[in-house]
Amino acid sequence: MARRRHQEEHENHERWLVSYADFITLLFAFFVVMYSISSINEGKYRILSDSLEGVFSQPDRSIKPIPVGEERPRTTEPDISTIVESARSETAPDPLQDIAKGMREAFGEMIMKDQMTVRGNELWIEIELSSSLLFSSGEALPTDMAFNIIEKIAKILAPYENPVHIEGFTDNLPINTAQFPSNWELSTARAASIVRMLAMDGVSPGRLAAVGYGEFQPVADNALAEGRARNRRVVLVVSRNLEVRRSVSGVGSANARPDSALQRAGTQPAATPTATLPNAGAVNSQSPAP
Repeated sequence: MARRRHQEEHENHERWLVSYADFITLLFAFFVVMYSISSINEGKYRILSDSLEGVFSQPDRSIKPIPVGEERPRTTEPDISTIVESARSETAPDPLQDIAKGMREAFGEMIMKDQMTVRGNELWIEIELSSSLLFSSGEALPTDMAFNIIEKIAKILAPYENPVHIEGFTDNLPINTAQFPSNWELSTARAASIVRMLAMDGVSPGRLAAVGYGEFQPVADNALAEGRARNRRVVLVVSRNLEVRRSVSGVGSANARPDSALQRAGTQPAATPTATLPNAGAVNSQSPAP
C-alpha cells in the first residue's frame, strides 16, 4: 500500500497586512471622533440645552418653537444709530407718509378728476387745490365747498405736529380793487383764509403760516385759459419740521428741491416758536396783508 504523501501547508507571509489595516481603521476612527468633538457647534448646543431646560423646568416654554439656524458670535459692535433708526421705523410710522395716505384715501375721487394733487418727498408733502374749488373769481371769501374740503383736510392734519404753511398763487391777469390792489394781496388773503379755516377746524394755530406769491410762480402758460386756471391755485405744504418749512416757504414749494441743505434741515428739529400771532398763526407774505 502506497504511503500517502503529506501535503505541505502554504504559510501566509502577509498576515501582518490584516493587523495593519485594523490599526489604520482604528486610527482613522479616532481622528474622526476627535475632529467631531473639537468642532462642536456651540450655538446648536446652547439651543438644545435651553430647550431641554425649558421642557423640564418651565412647562410653558415647551410649546414654543425651537429657533433654527446657527448662532454666530458677534465680531463687531452694533451701530447704535442704526438700531435706533430701525426701532423708530418699527414703532413710529412716518407722519408725512400717514398724512399723504390719509389725503389720498379721503380725496380719491377729486384726485382722479385732477381737482387735487398730492405729491411730496421725504421732507415735505404738498396738497394742491384749484382756487376755483375754494373761492369765487377775484375773491378771498371761501365758498361752501371750501368749508367741506378744508374740514376734511383738518381732520387728517390735526393729530400730527408737523408745521404747515399755505401758499396762494394767481394768474397774471391784473386786479385792482379797493380790497385787493394787486395779485399779491389776493393770493395772500386766500392763503390766510385757509389758515383761519384750518385753525377753526382743530389744527393748532402755532403750526400754521400763510404765504402769498401772487402771479410770479406760474406752473403753466398764462397765455392760455387752461394755463391760467392751473396757475390759480392754493397749495398746503406739510413739512418735516420748522427748518424745512422756512426753507421751502422762502422759495416756494414749486421751486424747492430736497438738496443736501434741506436734507440736513430735515434731520435737525427746529426750536418751537415762543410766540404766535392770534387767531391763525403767523402770516408770512411778500407784500402787506390785505
